[in-house]
Order: sequence, then structure tokens, then C-alpha cells
Amino acid sequence: MSINGIDSSRIEAMVARLRNAAARAAGPVTAPSEAGEAEQAGAARRLDFGEALRSSLDQVNGAQRKAEDLGQRFALGDDSVNLSDVMIASQKASIGFQATVQVRNKLVSAYHDIMNMQV
Repeated sequence: MSINGIDSSRIEAMVARLRNAAARAAGPVTAPSEAGEAEQAGAARRLDFGEALRSSLDQVNGAQRKAEDLGQRFALGDDSVNLSDVMIASQKASIGFQATVQVRNKLVSAYHDIMNMQV
């Protein structure tokens, strides 16, 4: 169903994806008896900080490339690309980049704090 040119099924699909992402981020709720087992499983599959950072940077890079690709396709007159898709992809890429810059600033600040500590 289309409301003022906006497909409501796409909005519902996006809301469902956001709910799934929030549920994954929250993680499963474990009972106290299962807590020890969950800690052991977490220890077995720990991520290296460098790998996590690289993965995050790859995601931001992918979002920027997707936004650029959609923008180019829209500018060339591709009928399968809507302006709203281009704008949403651009905003996602922008927010991801801004978050990355903030993380970098915090890491640099932490590095300076550590280097200025007296031993």
C-alpha cells in the first residue's frame, strides 16, 4: 500500500529490521544458572579489538560506497532508484562516519591520557 508515494510495506520491513537489530544488540537474557555457561561461551568466542574496529570501518565504508552508488544511479536516471533511498543511504553513511570520527577522537584522547601518566 502506498501512502503519498511512500510504500508502507518497506517502512514495516525497516521497522522489523530495526527491532531484530535491537534484539541482537540486547542479547539473550540468561538465568543465573546459565550465566556461568554464557560467560564460558563468551570467553571462547572473544573478538580481537583490531578485528572489531576493522569490521566497523568496513561497514562504514560499505555504507558510503552504497550511498555513492545510489546517488550516481539516481543522477543517471535509473528508474529503480528513488530519491528517498538515496537520501536515506546518504544519511546512514553520514551518521556512521560521524560516529567513527567520534570513536577515533576518544581513542586519541585516551592515548594522550595514557602517555601523560606518570609511571
